[in-house]
Amino acid sequence: MKFGLCAVSAFLTASSLCVSFGTAFVVPLAPIGDIATSPRPFGRPFGRPLRPLRLSSSSAPPSEPTRRPRPPYVPGIISDPDYVRIFDTTLRDGEQSPGATLTSSEKLEIARNLARLGVDIIEAGFPIASPDDFEGVKGIADAVGNEVFDDGYVPVICGLSRANEKDISRAWEAVKGARLPRIHTFIATSEIHMATKLKMSPDQVVNTAVRAVTYARGLGCDDVEFSPEDAGRSDPEFLCRILGEVIKAGATTLNIPDTTGWNMPWEFGELIRYLRENVEGADTVVFSTHCQNDLGLSTANSLAGARNGARQLECTINGIGERAGNASLEEIVMSLALKGNTNFGDWHGNMGTGKLYTSINPVYIMPTSRMVTDYTGMLCQPHKAIVGANAFMHESGIHQDGMIKNKGTYEIMSPESIGLMRGDSQSGAGIVLGKHSGRNAVSTRLKELGYDFDDDRFKQIFSRFKQVAERKKGGVDDEELEAIVSDNAGATRQLWGLAGMQVTTGMNGIPTATVRLAGPDGVERYVAATGTGPVDATYKAIDRIIGTQVVLEDYSMASVNEGIDALAKTRVTITPVRDGANCLGDPSTISKERKFSGVSADGDIVVASARAYLAAINKLLAWNLRTAAREERVAADPPSEQAGVEVKMKAQ
Repeated sequence: MKFGLCAVSAFLTASSLCVSFGTAFVVPLAPIGDIATSPRPFGRPFGRPLRPLRLSSSSAPPSEPTRRPRPPYVPGIISDPDYVRIFDTTLRDGEQSPGATLTSSEKLEIARNLARLGVDIIEAGFPIASPDDFEGVKGIADAVGNEVFDDGYVPVICGLSRANEKDISRAWEAVKGARLPRIHTFIATSEIHMATKLKMSPDQVVNTAVRAVTYARGLGCDDVEFSPEDAGRSDPEFLCRILGEVIKAGATTLNIPDTTGWNMPWEFGELIRYLRENVEGADTVVFSTHCQNDLGLSTANSLAGARNGARQLECTINGIGERAGNASLEEIVMSLALKGNTNFGDWHGNMGTGKLYTSINPVYIMPTSRMVTDYTGMLCQPHKAIVGANAFMHESGIHQDGMIKNKGTYEIMSPESIGLMRGDSQSGAGIVLGKHSGRNAVSTRLKELGYDFDDDRFKQIFSRFKQVAERKKGGVDDEELEAIVSDNAGATRQLWGLAGMQVTTGMNGIPTATVRLAGPDGVERYVAATGTGPVDATYKAIDRIIGTQVVLEDYSMASVNEGIDALAKTRVTITPVRDGANCLGDPSTISKERKFSGVSADGDIVVASARAYLAAINKLLAWNLRTAAREERVAADPPSEQAGVEVKMKAQ
């Protein structure tokens, strides 16, 4: 096993197991009157109007969350000009973050949480990018795209494509199983992109865009979104020309991307206003924004677009995405929830009352944020707005004094309003989760925290909960329960499982680990190995049993809460060694960018490390099996050129 420069070597070279953990938890606080809400189980979608979020000094209990009714979905038309559609691209642009690889099952879970959150459109991926991406998008379209909530809501499922027939056909095949499918096609329009990347003239770009939209409509898709990539640096007059032509061809949504994060808010808002006023047929389509965060202005630019008439805002959970990321969904949604009623009067033209709103149910923001963090491995900075670990924490004495007297002194929203429960802990009934707790108690608390799982996934979580609770004194608190949820050692396809281990280490001895693993054939195998530290010895033993050759790119550990008996949450990232024992089929399919992560939590730091490492290796082996099976199918029955080519595109 090789270790990358990013690996945290302190634990691998430790001479003893006496480790002091840093803490990462949110202090429970009380709600702020009407702005606080408490979630209902995910199994019951919402149909009644959402009470406006507003500050109050009262101590009234949290109101039951409901989703505000949204206008009926019609491509290209929003019957209420004050309504803003939320277009989530976490599973497409967000996954393009370096190292943010998601499995198909993880994408499906995130998509279901996005539906519970209430996003209008889910951009599920880039189907032409690879067979795995195609299957992931198709799985979301067939499942989430047909799950109708009690209020009649079902999300639009969108697939991205370049402006060519092969891409568009592949996207349509992936999304057409949804009740509301959409194709999103794009081509660059800035001078630098047309001249150096596309090597096309403006006339050629216009013709290509028109053909793409026409072809998409000809397939039977009546919901087509078009994006002029790098619109923020494009000639506005040329934008008017190409957008007018794609409207004639049948485009229903025009997305205006600030692809490089170049624009200032006043510039971008003015661009949206200019296009609305000068594009022929602008009143027959919905204008959208897609803002990157290279200058830290993505949310501000998106809101400037909304103020100037954009009625679809594209964003991602936690703001993940290419380079510096995208506009953050939680920042956009809570800005509109708190200020949309008073601060978004349209500057130019007649665009509704200016009292903007969405149908997002914000109590699912925090559970979805944590799911995306755990599955992608993209950690939020502690001071990240809305969902950062410090967003609702107060250390200054002056601030603490104000919070004690009136929480409205330093908080404009309550953590409960975004699904972070800090009041009425222990399920509001003094329930302490421990080794004697049953399935109902654990399931109820998980739902109160904003999680919902199918029976098989809950069985894995409950089994792991019992293992932890048996060795945990004082019960399992909310932070520890959420760490167990994010423990994906049992959530992946478990080809190899940890059956037992013993570690010896100290100042005067050689660190030694004896590891026993249960293999895919049901046979248990064990090996003893030495290393520079207990974790190093454990990982070497695992490698010898399984026969893996990987590079440990990243290793991190943090305590879930305070105390000597705190759970340790370990996260590892590995990459396979090119031409190593892990490579099946063509070794060129293993690229340096292909990374596999694992997360586990346990009271024993070495056990947590071993389980996280096994989770990552199981992901790697499962990916290899899928690759080998696909190569066998190709050899037996060669597919079309489109399905056989695997590309990984970076789009807007």
